[in-house]
Amino acid sequence: MSAAIAALASYGGSDSDPDSEPETEGGSQRSAAVLASRDAVLHLRAPPAAPPALPVDAAPEVAVKEDVETGVHLDPAIKEVQYNPTYETMFAPEFGPENPFRTQQMAAPRNMLSGYAEPAHINDFMFEQQRRTFATYGYALDPSVDNPEAATKYIGSVEEAEKNQGSLTVFETGQRKIEKRKKFKENDASNIDGFLGPWAKYVDEKEVAKPSEEEQKELDEITAKRQKRGKLEDDKPGEEKTILHVKEMYDYQGRSYLHVPQDVGVNLRSTVPPEKCYLPKKQIHVWSGHTKGVSAVRLFPLSGHIMLSCSMDCKIKLWEVYGDRRCLRTFIGHSKAVRDICFNNAGTQFLSAAYDRYLKLWDTETGQCISRFTNRKVPYCVKFNPDEDKQNLFVAGMSDKKIVQWDIRSGEIVQEYDRHLGAVNTIVFVDENRRFVSTSDDKSLRVWEWDIPVDFKYIAEPSMHSMPAVTLSPNGKWLACQSMDNQILIFGAQNRFRLNKKKIFKGHMVAGYACQVDFSPDMSYVISGDADGKLNIWDWKTTKLYSRLKAHDKVCIGAVWHPHETSKVITCGWDGLIKLWD
Repeated sequence: MSAAIAALASYGGSDSDPDSEPETEGGSQRSAAVLASRDAVLHLRAPPAAPPALPVDAAPEVAVKEDVETGVHLDPAIKEVQYNPTYETMFAPEFGPENPFRTQQMAAPRNMLSGYAEPAHINDFMFEQQRRTFATYGYALDPSVDNPEAATKYIGSVEEAEKNQGSLTVFETGQRKIEKRKKFKENDASNIDGFLGPWAKYVDEKEVAKPSEEEQKELDEITAKRQKRGKLEDDKPGEEKTILHVKEMYDYQGRSYLHVPQDVGVNLRSTVPPEKCYLPKKQIHVWSGHTKGVSAVRLFPLSGHIMLSCSMDCKIKLWEVYGDRRCLRTFIGHSKAVRDICFNNAGTQFLSAAYDRYLKLWDTETGQCISRFTNRKVPYCVKFNPDEDKQNLFVAGMSDKKIVQWDIRSGEIVQEYDRHLGAVNTIVFVDENRRFVSTSDDKSLRVWEWDIPVDFKYIAEPSMHSMPAVTLSPNGKWLACQSMDNQILIFGAQNRFRLNKKKIFKGHMVAGYACQVDFSPDMSYVISGDADGKLNIWDWKTTKLYSRLKAHDKVCIGAVWHPHETSKVITCGWDGLIKLWD
């Protein structure tokens, strides 16, 4: 580039002079080279050319028709408007015939959704007050009347308005302010004896509230009825009688039905339980005779050849378990439903507890009522002391939260165990009959030493429910408790009375009923009734529910496994039936 510039400088720049001499061939070639060099330099120094400018067009051009008349109709069929129409033109009515269905109301001018509102100046609060007054009382001020002195200044229910003198609006109740009740006044704190202050009584206060004559009459009638009922209950515990249902009370050898039979195919005198038990499959007999629900069944001690049942029909019945399975005897003596029964060790006598507040001792053989006991409370459960030398003593769990101990010989209460906080539901003897376990509506389980009225063990957890039925296992090691949360809990019955968390039996629904629990004699199975009338059988080892049999139409309240049989179970229910399963 520097060589080109030097050549250009030496050239002198006279290429455009017309008077210059014509150059030789060599000179012309040199001048051409210099010109080319100059063009290159100028080209390097010149700025780049700008692109051509584009025209700006923000909106399409629209022809404005100046000569279009205001209000000329637009054709609704056209899709494109070629000019700018005015507002009136765009919102003018369409071409076509008048709507034949157009009513006067539709044609009327409207400036709001509900019609035409005339312009008026009214406060928002006043408007709302009048609207709500009209909705509540049926009248309001007439807004079209300017003169407040006008005769008819109300609309709607004018009579009601005149009666209230128009002052009663929805915000003004029109009631006069109620005067406060007057109190005796003595606010001088220095008057130590007479100072009343805010604790003063009202002047018109009545210190004794006396019932009116009519109320007094009603109260007198109620108290008279109660006294009468109380006298009846006190004076008449219920006349005891018995009915023998078999022809002969004694057989040809002079033996009564208490004699243990030896011709039934099972040794009922044995003290050894069956080696292996099996699941009962079918119903083989039904004992019917009770007219109302059966509360409990108890087998004869040791042998189980006869069975005692108590019912809500106030009767107790004795049944044969083997042979013809007849009803042997009925014991009548309670005036209300019988709740619980208990044999003594020999089975010669039994106790019954009923809602008539009486506990009665009966002779099993003759049906005679030997004695009766009461402390004016309802007994919920009753148990003889199983010790042979204490067969004259029994305990009963009462509705007044106490466990009461009676002596049969004297007929008197000899001990009271008063620690529970609710009605006592069950009593079970454990630990070779030195102790007994009780459960209550207070959701606790208490363990007592015999004849010591203080519980030495108290079990109550926040998660525990009431346990109205408890059974001791045949080996004496476990207590099966029917818990009200639809499960059977197992507690140890020897020392610590701990809950066995590995053995919880579920799958049935007791729904608030004290369904009795029992074990098979070989400890293979646990059985229980439920609220649906079903007999549930669980495996003891695995806690698996093995079988469910539809036993009763109503609640199956009791279930007992025969101590000498491999698969015989007796159930009782609130349908009034007792059933035998095998």
